[in-house]
Amino acid sequence: MADYEYTTDLDVRFRDLDAMGHVNNAVYATYLEQARADYYADVVGVPLPEADTVLVNLSIAYQRPITADETVTVALGVGDLGESSVPMEYEIRTGDGVAATAETVQVVFDRETGESRSIPKEWRDRIARYAQSDG
Repeated sequence: MADYEYTTDLDVRFRDLDAMGHVNNAVYATYLEQARADYYADVVGVPLPEADTVLVNLSIAYQRPITADETVTVALGVGDLGESSVPMEYEIRTGDGVAATAETVQVVFDRETGESRSIPKEWRDRIARYAQSDG
């Protein structure tokens, strides 16, 4: 896929840093979560807590550390939607280039049954329109 049509900027917070002065590896997942939350709000039109999705897969490939004085940009692209799954690919970037790449899959579910359910048509339409508009 590697077509990152959506970007969001994040500040490195002091609490993100480990004893070595680098962003802790686990915080990269938090940056991805914030990018998903921004994407759902901005593109899908639904706040992430109300989206009724669960993260079922997360993979991060670290390429270099991020330090306190850097601004982070997370670039996000949505792959081919499944019946209930929303695959996303990411680049976590700073001024020096790509710090990590990542992939996630979220599944839309029914809160009452706990089972997966189809992605709402309006979400599909908004995601497709946004991708076609080049962000």
